[in-house]
Amino acid sequence: MADMSPIDVQKSLKGAEYPAKRDDLVSLAQNNGADEALVSKLRDAPADRFDGPNDVQKVVFDNS
Repeated sequence: MADMSPIDVQKSLKGAEYPAKRDDLVSLAQNNGADEALVSKLRDAPADRFDGPNDVQKVVFDNS
């Protein structure tokens, strides 16, 4: 995940409305052409719901 930036994550989730369900974010990321590493991180996230972009960043970059 070292080559992915927070801006890449934001672009991959463009159009997301929060709070958002994990599965909705996975689908959105796939539809936006996200890197498979990001999609996998979202799919494997322990949370079922994200309250905002900061929650997503924590999961993607392992910043608990």
